[in-house]
Amino acid sequence: MRFDVVIIGAGAAGLFCAAQAGKRGRKVLVLEHNAQVGRKIIISGGGRCNFTNVNARPEHFISQNPHFCKSALARYTPQDFVELVKRHRIEFYEKKLGQLFCRESSGQIVEMLIDECRRAKVEIRTNCSAKNIFKNDLFEIETDQGKFTCESLVIASGGLSIPQLGATDFGYRIARQFDLKIVETKPALVPLVFQNSFPAKFKSLAGVSLDAAVSVGKTTFCENILFTHRGLSGPAILQISSYLKRGEKISFNLLPTKNAFEILQNSKESRKELGNFLGE
Repeated sequence: MRFDVVIIGAGAAGLFCAAQAGKRGRKVLVLEHNAQVGRKIIISGGGRCNFTNVNARPEHFISQNPHFCKSALARYTPQDFVELVKRHRIEFYEKKLGQLFCRESSGQIVEMLIDECRRAKVEIRTNCSAKNIFKNDLFEIETDQGKFTCESLVIASGGLSIPQLGATDFGYRIARQFDLKIVETKPALVPLVFQNSFPAKFKSLAGVSLDAAVSVGKTTFCENILFTHRGLSGPAILQISSYLKRGEKISFNLLPTKNAFEILQNSKESRKELGNFLGE
């Protein structure tokens, strides 16, 4: 069966790309190896989907090429997506630092993308895995539901994170097959795990969260951190993890907006546990 465009992967990028191509009159097919589309969307933002950030600007992106995202952000802005959300009557709110979340459920964003694809007459096939891809005059995709051909092929299968939701190295394998350059993968947006004796020392702090300034080199994030049974998590930690290299030092200011000396003076007679003190 022949299509103008075949998109492998029915996540946020794949569905949005399909809707845009369909609106331009292209005959579009989306292949998804899971039984359900948009599985990572469903769990994002604690189930409410942090669908955009009004402060999204090129200088906030990490890339070896600082100009990489400029054209994309100029052609389609966060406000453009907000207008799409409004047209679908999805209520949302701004949490902090420009983060926008659905007021009800992340499933609303999935339904919005599916509806956009439906209006653009996009065909979506779930439980359909691509087995082999060849390129002659057209792309040929062999799947467990038959063979498809297309002029344009989009690989939107996502990265390696959360394999429990079906993430695989499919995109990397296809990139190697077609001799495309691959940047070495490294952990990013991840919590930090203590080693050696640290867990025992900080066990009493598990569950405590507070705003802090976390720094690596000249990069600092002032957001919430969370002590866990294994180490540290929270927005500030997830952000700084993308900048932290093996062997580098990381520094914390647990009282970024307060005078630590005055607090210690006022608390020197106190019998409070450290966890209670930080929690305040």
